[in-house]
Amino acid sequence: MRNKLTILIVDDEPHILELLRYNLLEHGYYVIESQTGEDALEKLKQYNHIDGIILDLLLPGIDGLEVLRRIRSSEETKQIPIIMLTAKNEEFDTVLGLEMGADDYIGKPFRIRELLARVKAVIRRDQRYISQKNEKKYVFNNLEINKTTRQVVQDGKAIEMPLKEFELLLLLASYPDRVFTREELLEKVWGYDYFGETRTVDVHIRYIRQKIEVDPANPKWIKTVHGVGYKFTEKG
Repeated sequence: MRNKLTILIVDDEPHILELLRYNLLEHGYYVIESQTGEDALEKLKQYNHIDGIILDLLLPGIDGLEVLRRIRSSEETKQIPIIMLTAKNEEFDTVLGLEMGADDYIGKPFRIRELLARVKAVIRRDQRYISQKNEKKYVFNNLEINKTTRQVVQDGKAIEMPLKEFELLLLLASYPDRVFTREELLEKVWGYDYFGETRTVDVHIRYIRQKIEVDPANPKWIKTVHGVGYKFTEKG
């Protein structure tokens, strides 16, 4: 089993499970299925390693947001890439899920090729960080970003960040004072075209600022370049 990447699908609709199972198997993944949030959390305990999760938000019993919260609050599972599925396509659910640490989301109905591309992208990013061997740090005054350990430290205190927030901060900090458009950030961090969904970047930037800025409303590290995008200021 471990010569294949393992995907956990959590959805209460049998036809969605069948569609995803068939296509993921065809593309070389090993598939585990759950129809409830409770069962999904049990599956996470049963299996030694899961490489990615496709998680429906509207589940019977424990809903998808609560499953997401529990996954992200556990040391054993907090770094597993998660793609949310939602039939509601409501901004509130999407933004809340991203703020809680989801790596990506896609609305139902979805195009299977697009979903497979997103699965590949989030797992590739996670595998790239896991396999990285050469430690590299960026230190800016009281802020330290460790590329290998994926750790952010400010004033000697570790700051917890989901993978996507860390990647976004790392990219900006790697090129101080360079202005990135939202589209560039989506392409480089999310790995594919996110046309029409640039609010994803804004949500992640807002959450990063809440963690590293003394005054998030008047940020010193990550500056907004109005009408363009964002840049990281080296001096903070």
